[in-house]
Amino acid sequence: MKETLNIIKENIAKVMVGQSEVIDLLLTAMVAEGHVLIEDVPGMGKTVLATSLSKSVGASFNRIQFTPDMLPSDVTGLNYFNQKVSEFVFKEGPAFCNILLADEINRATPRTQSSLLECMAEKQITVDGVTRPLARPFFVIATQNPIETLGTYPLPEAQMDRFLMRISMDTPSKEDELNILNRFLKAEPLKELQAVCTAEDIVALSEESKEIYVHPLLMKYIVDIAHASRDARNVATGISPRGSLALLRACRAYAMVKGRDYVVPEDIKAIAVPVLAHRIVINGAVSTINEQKKIIENILNLTPLTTEDWKK
Repeated sequence: MKETLNIIKENIAKVMVGQSEVIDLLLTAMVAEGHVLIEDVPGMGKTVLATSLSKSVGASFNRIQFTPDMLPSDVTGLNYFNQKVSEFVFKEGPAFCNILLADEINRATPRTQSSLLECMAEKQITVDGVTRPLARPFFVIATQNPIETLGTYPLPEAQMDRFLMRISMDTPSKEDELNILNRFLKAEPLKELQAVCTAEDIVALSEESKEIYVHPLLMKYIVDIAHASRDARNVATGISPRGSLALLRACRAYAMVKGRDYVVPEDIKAIAVPVLAHRIVINGAVSTINEQKKIIENILNLTPLTTEDWKK
């Protein structure tokens, strides 16, 4: 399955320039059957990255452009009266797909945002008392602009906690930005991108990631990080058990993306900030991204870990 992941990365790299670690994190979340919030200023390539991934996987893809006037039924679907058959018929919403791009999710009202809670957490949608399961894989990629606040509604903690990771794009170097200009000078590589794997391949990767070995000391290390966050200064709410489980799932998937069948401490340290920082609530103020990241980074620096043979 390592070859499948490499092929997907190479395919996305035909469009994206110099974003290898971001691509690895995105694939990690998909393999771990989690969801990703990409938070960055406009023009960094958030939507292009999400579309590149969706085109690389032969699976159903839908995009929702969130706006303040959207209703929950615009996401989940609704029952309507069909006069031809004289009965109510369910019309599926765009959330019934394998990969969902929730573009500018913070422009929707909290009521509409909450329509994603059930499908993200439980992979199902309930409308008028009827529950319908979602097909595997189900992967939500949400985007938002962290700077612009006019006409936006901040995501509540319950919604943020449903995202396995919060990531941002790397600012391109001068060389990478020049390569971007040259790449798009005469061609549209995104339009030419073709699928290189199927939805079944992604499900198989997810199942295989559950077999990645995690040393007992690394399990304890994850628990130590979570408990340290709860005792950290100025932290109102630390990492919950759900956050600990998210870090475990993510580090296994990340090890697979990196081509290993076992987890090493560097895996946990590489993904701890994207997986945990957005779950921290700081006392007496709105939690800022930088403050949350610093807390997790400090915990990683202060939490001891002995050297072992992590393969067994």
